[in-house]
Amino acid sequence: MKARVLVTGATGYIGGRLVPRLRDEGYAVRCYARAAERLRGRFDDAVEIVEGDIADGERLEAALRGCDAAYYLVHAMTSTHAFEAADREAARTFGEAARRAGVGRIVYLGGLGDERDALSPHLRSRHEVGDVLRASGVPVVEFRAAIIIGSGSISFEMMRYLTERLPVMIAPRWVMTRAQPIGIRDVLAYLVAALERPSGTGGTYEIGGADVLAYREMMLRYARARGLRRRIVVVPFFTTRLSSYWVHIVTPVPARLARPLIEGLRNEVVVRDRAAARDFPQIVPMGFDEAVRRALDRYRQVDVQSTWFDAFDLRTLPRDFTGAQEGMLIDMRVRTSSADAARVAAVFSSLGGTRGWLVANALWRVRGWLDRWVGGVGLRRGRRSPTDLRIGDAVDFWRVEAFEPRRLLRLRAEMKLPGRAWLQFEVESNERGSTLRQTAFFEPQGLFGFLYWYAVAPFHEWVFAQMATRIARAAEAAD
Repeated sequence: MKARVLVTGATGYIGGRLVPRLRDEGYAVRCYARAAERLRGRFDDAVEIVEGDIADGERLEAALRGCDAAYYLVHAMTSTHAFEAADREAARTFGEAARRAGVGRIVYLGGLGDERDALSPHLRSRHEVGDVLRASGVPVVEFRAAIIIGSGSISFEMMRYLTERLPVMIAPRWVMTRAQPIGIRDVLAYLVAALERPSGTGGTYEIGGADVLAYREMMLRYARARGLRRRIVVVPFFTTRLSSYWVHIVTPVPARLARPLIEGLRNEVVVRDRAAARDFPQIVPMGFDEAVRRALDRYRQVDVQSTWFDAFDLRTLPRDFTGAQEGMLIDMRVRTSSADAARVAAVFSSLGGTRGWLVANALWRVRGWLDRWVGGVGLRRGRRSPTDLRIGDAVDFWRVEAFEPRRLLRLRAEMKLPGRAWLQFEVESNERGSTLRQTAFFEPQGLFGFLYWYAVAPFHEWVFAQMATRIARAAEAAD
């Protein structure tokens, strides 16, 4: 067995991809997360999960003990000014805890950008975090990357949605700024390879792909890869704030996340220091077109490892929440049941097919007919087994995207929709039996997607509420 490493940010996009890679390379992995239950079942059983906040120095130190290296993959994504102080304090706490615990190396993923330029607040903060970590005295390997190209990366998703949805784009001047995007596979290769550096050595490495492109050219090349015809007209009057609101309307990425991304795109982010090529010669980064091709290939897979919206903490939402959260439209229903968690899971795992959906089956059939009428799959597929499920199974016009027996089922919609949709069931035990959390997610496609969601909201209000209640009651009857 190789070294033991601790990973922070495992509920996020990069961390969610990194943990399986580390396990494949033979490393023992310990994850430190604020909501540990959201990681249980996501990785193999050998991955150790410790719950704690990054601001809790004592608990963090305990989690770091026995680890040879630690990954620092957390960063505040907000447009408020308080994030800089929060980032500094979090990095200081982490560095000091790592030093006290005897960690041999910190690996940090920051942002690319020339410090001689007037960097955006977020790029400046990313550089500052690296400095704070180094001040702890623990050797730090810092990688600085620009736009990461991969299925689920928020930077890539923003570009993808803009290109897919707008045949003609009125774009601000920042689309002409040069950047050096890098594929997620190459980012992960660098992060893993950092563990093989000689003991006691650190360094700051600028990493990028094989191509230097303006953002406008990236969108046009993405369009070519998808067989789309797109036109981009650059105008001078778009401010950062206005651009972020436009992204909020057209894509699922909310304005508060889009704004710092856009601010960063105003800086030229190109590799100027070739130290990464010298110290990691085994890694030859791919070009933009290849990275896009790989990302699009992953969208055709059922079991996508991580996405930018994985960091949702639904527990913080009020019961019976119906509204927007982080660019998603969400309908969540919570029910308690006297039945145990296994009974509740057995009920929601058997939905669809001949059993139906426990409420308004006639409406579900009508929805299936409408879907077939517009060229969708409808309800004709049913399900492979009345009780057994596997990842990748069809369930009427849904596809099983995630399944953890007795705990979680997430279905991805394959019906024709102006956006992407998921229906998730999650159950956990409590002192009186169990708690069921049923959540519908919807990523609207532009304005029509929003109009669709609110048009069907009255049906959701009744159907989803009744479904959650009847699942809980059916489990009690079976119990």
